[in-house]
Amino acid sequence: MNVHRQPPHRDFADHVAAVQRLRRDFAALPEGAPVRLAKPTSNLFRFREDGDAPRLDVSAFTSVISVDPDRRTAEVGGMTTYEDLVAATLPHGLMPLVVPQLRTITLGGAVTGLGIESTSFRNGLPHESVQEIEILTATGDTVVARPDNEHAELFRGFPNSYGTLGYSLRIRIELEPVAPYVHLRHLRFSDAKEAMDAFSRICAEREHGGERADFVDGVAFGPDELYLTVASFTDSAPWTSDYTGHDIYYTSIPRYAGSGPGDYLTTEDYLWRWDTDWFWCSRAFGVQNPRIRRLWPRSLKRSDVYRKLVALDRRTDFSRLLNHYRGLPQQEPLIQDIEVGVERGAEFLDFFHSEIGMSPIWMCPLRLRDRPDDAGGGAGEDGLTWPLYPLERDRLYVNFGFWGMVPMKRGQRRHHHNRLVEEEVARLGGHKSLYSDAYYTEDEFWRLYNGDAYRALKDAYDPQGRLLDLYAKCVSNR
Repeated sequence: MNVHRQPPHRDFADHVAAVQRLRRDFAALPEGAPVRLAKPTSNLFRFREDGDAPRLDVSAFTSVISVDPDRRTAEVGGMTTYEDLVAATLPHGLMPLVVPQLRTITLGGAVTGLGIESTSFRNGLPHESVQEIEILTATGDTVVARPDNEHAELFRGFPNSYGTLGYSLRIRIELEPVAPYVHLRHLRFSDAKEAMDAFSRICAEREHGGERADFVDGVAFGPDELYLTVASFTDSAPWTSDYTGHDIYYTSIPRYAGSGPGDYLTTEDYLWRWDTDWFWCSRAFGVQNPRIRRLWPRSLKRSDVYRKLVALDRRTDFSRLLNHYRGLPQQEPLIQDIEVGVERGAEFLDFFHSEIGMSPIWMCPLRLRDRPDDAGGGAGEDGLTWPLYPLERDRLYVNFGFWGMVPMKRGQRRHHHNRLVEEEVARLGGHKSLYSDAYYTEDEFWRLYNGDAYRALKDAYDPQGRLLDLYAKCVSNR
């Protein structure tokens, strides 16, 4: 069901004036004070109390500046949500090349903190469709980083820097054409190795059963129940499903699997199919109970609402205290996304089912974007295109996302299951996203996330150490 909205809009002159105001505000911060942004939304799961630390008002950078349908590009404020960005591009028959699953993820957040979705097997990650970034650096200066100018190393090193090298104020991205509808086909597998082989085949051929594959992702409900979803744009649809009300998207996957006609969604509803129930995490709040679901307003069936409830629980410690007084085991939050090569995907799933036992698990294939013209900037001096999150070119990876609570046994350390995952991912030669808790030692961390390249950028763009470094922000959680 489409809910049309008018996205906020600013012209370029307004943007230039806002940049000047922000630079003045930055210069007025007390010397040595931590730099924090005043943002209405966050999709990070590193909850931190900032106290009374002064905050920079970045509300002027939450708008789409312009959409150029001929060049298929958009100029976008760095704090603009994908919900507003999509609302501005779809009327032109266009969308960003990768639209992360949750409405309030910001474009700047997806670029500096990485993002992924079901077009990532052909379009890579969100930063790969960026043409230039205007960045407020730790010195209070603004620079425009492109793959072919004097700030090319910053352009390549900005992804996975999580605001420790500066903040994006304006981003120019590529767009791609869309059709009005998306046709979904859900394929069932009873063996993880067979599912991974299918990912490899479909992503290489970009088609399945004679129909083009525009989107590919999947869900593992258990060791012997896995589904791959192959979807394609279509100009017409015999019907469209609605997963913003009573029906729940992930529970529809087994129902529509098999040799039937599949499922159909409008393109807008497809892009936000996971947001209504925050994948499956809304069940923790009772929202999937039919009686509660009927009473829960449609406008509040959103991932950002559920995240606020989680933040409240973290602040009050309500769940932990409730488990204690009810005599139930304490639970460890395990909210992570990791990537391993598709050839190691079944191995990771075997580990996860036996050692963690959480389900469902989201599966999303990705490959660095094929850029024949090398418009993404090519490799830097270290040979890596995106040095802080080093993925091999021409290799297919699978992202596994798992978000929930795992019961703890007596005597286990608070982060027992998180460390198991980190150790297994390292053993398999994979990577872990840094939007949530991390427990690496400092030596481990810098080895995994290219400390040499990071330190060179930090020295160049934050010589006084005004911003936290990546380890302090993502692991020490200062």
